[in-house]
Amino acid sequence: MPRIASGAALCVVVALAAACASTPPSRFYTLSPTAPSGTATSKLSVVVGPVSIPALVDLPQMVVSAGQNQVSIDEFNRWASPLPNNISRVVAANLVRLLGTPRVSQFQQSLNADADFRVAIEVQGFESAPGEAASLDAAWLVRRTRDGKAEAGRTSVREPASERGYDALAAAHSRALGRMSQDIADAIRALDRAAP
Repeated sequence: MPRIASGAALCVVVALAAACASTPPSRFYTLSPTAPSGTATSKLSVVVGPVSIPALVDLPQMVVSAGQNQVSIDEFNRWASPLPNNISRVVAANLVRLLGTPRVSQFQQSLNADADFRVAIEVQGFESAPGEAASLDAAWLVRRTRDGKAEAGRTSVREPASERGYDALAAAHSRALGRMSQDIADAIRALDRAAP
């Protein structure tokens, strides 16, 4: 009897090892800054955040469109960090380049209570369609801290992702964030010029 039990245990171990070996490895993706570096320099300071995103995509896994009213959660293709943090990091890096100032930080990491401008972002749509496009729909608010003067805006953009892979999808989302960063930089410059 013990020989049968040990044989059964060995079969279970072999089956588990085979199942683990056939599971594809997880892949991790991150967003990246896409804004070109400008030649102008400034002494402006900016804090980016908070950033809010829809609960549907506030997951480590990539959520992709699987039809008009259907999404799929991909267990093996994931974001390397929480999406709100990933977005604020990329927008901050883009603003460093666009505004020509190193004094841009993320809300959750900022010690600069006296920043010249604060940027809040509410992502209302963050859609991923592999082989098609990445879509971003976001409302944002730039506030001049000195007097509370603010400018609200909205960026809605669809960036093509012609390749089927998730690398192309992450790159398309990065380009969409680059376009939103440009809109935010324009608003910051306008508020700065209009400062009394």
